[in-house]
Amino acid sequence: MKKVIALLSVILFCSMAGKAQNYALIDMEYILTNIPAYESTNQQLAQLSEQWQNEVELLLDEAQNMYKAYQSELAFLSPEVRSQREEAIVLKEQEAQEVRRQYFGSDGELFKRRENALRPIQDQIYNAVKQIAEAKGYQMVVDRASAMSIIFASPSIDISNDVLATLGYSK
Repeated sequence: MKKVIALLSVILFCSMAGKAQNYALIDMEYILTNIPAYESTNQQLAQLSEQWQNEVELLLDEAQNMYKAYQSELAFLSPEVRSQREEAIVLKEQEAQEVRRQYFGSDGELFKRRENALRPIQDQIYNAVKQIAEAKGYQMVVDRASAMSIIFASPSIDISNDVLATLGYSK
């Protein structure tokens, strides 16, 4: 009985392994860099990020200037005024950190804007990949850019240019 079960298991395994799997690769970074809307969105976000970073740096500079003034006048200040100045400096630094978190934090404005701007592009890419995979019978499409364990893959299974062509960006 054990031999029959083992034989059936081997036959089942061989029949499953015998079915050819079709795989394809895409390089998401390559695809994105060849889409003009992605590049312009990145430039706009970089400008916005730079503007916000300047705002944060201005607040930090104010705090630094307040601290330098405090240090130079320290000997002449009463304990009460010292305490008020120290509080003001700490509040300015906290304000700068709060603005930084508001703009650049994990749920900050930059993250939200990037997600909102790139979502339509990513959806278009996903739909193009899905369309190609269904048309050519691929069971799996792997992103070469994010799959760290891929050491080598034949260029013949890379469909990145097909995706770009489907999106209307011929390469």
